[in-house]
Amino acid sequence: MIFPDLKIIEKIPIDERLSHLGNKKKLPHTHKNFRSNMMLNPLQLKHLNRIDMHSADMITLNLEDAIAPSRKKEALSNIALFLSHLESSQSFIIIRTNPIDAGGDKEIEFLNDFSFDAIRLPKVKNQTQIAKALKILPEEKELHISLETKEAFKNLSTLRIDPRLTTANIGILDLLSSLGLPQSLVTLNNPTIDYILSKFLVDAKTAGILPISFMYQEYTNIETFTQWCHKEKMMGFTTKACMGPAQVAIANTIFGVSQEALKRAKYIKTIFEQHSANNIHGFMDAEYGFIDEPIYRDALLVLQES
Repeated sequence: MIFPDLKIIEKIPIDERLSHLGNKKKLPHTHKNFRSNMMLNPLQLKHLNRIDMHSADMITLNLEDAIAPSRKKEALSNIALFLSHLESSQSFIIIRTNPIDAGGDKEIEFLNDFSFDAIRLPKVKNQTQIAKALKILPEEKELHISLETKEAFKNLSTLRIDPRLTTANIGILDLLSSLGLPQSLVTLNNPTIDYILSKFLVDAKTAGILPISFMYQEYTNIETFTQWCHKEKMMGFTTKACMGPAQVAIANTIFGVSQEALKRAKYIKTIFEQHSANNIHGFMDAEYGFIDEPIYRDALLVLQES
């Protein structure tokens, strides 16, 4: 925990919290294999206090639509306070601001002095908004986007104007609204949702962007959440947005690399490199059948994601 006694922090008046900033600077996160991205509400101090302990590979501190306008300043102050006392975290820390032209620019400018790993920009429509955010954001921090508009959905493959734009999170409910489609479509095996997820995945991968699948908001329905994770992994997703630790545990398991897959990948890497040293790039193997360079490259991908 960041603060051993949270009651002391809770007693500080909201308007005075910025006068209690610390000087801690967590190191930049270096691990790039992400299975889960958990959203946290910064108005909940007990949740902020545990961002150094969570098992989520990513943690997103949300300043946008879950925060009432009257409490956005409070949420921003809470994030600044806790980040300024954060020494380390196993999670990649992201801050989801408001849209760039609706206060997001000022939030990024304020937050730049604190230790986090990425800004997540919502309601993106075009390259101009991306460029504006990148101009404000320090070079060492990543830019992520929420894909929630029909414009971004159509043009995702053109939005990566800078390598710092690394990740896109699909906000399926907002996107459906932008497309004029009902939220009731979000069911397993709905062909429209299958198309939306497939297009998002392929366009993101084409652009060199990590695609993160949507947050399933019925957080008590573990069975359906698990089914979505299996489906999305089968489609090619490697990361799932999560609401709470229970979803994180499931996503980490399903999107992780199994021991059997890891064993196979290590074996293929070793035996292919042995054959390749003798200029043999395709051969039959008694355990795994025909192995050639594409099979080898897939094994390297598995090892990279482990």
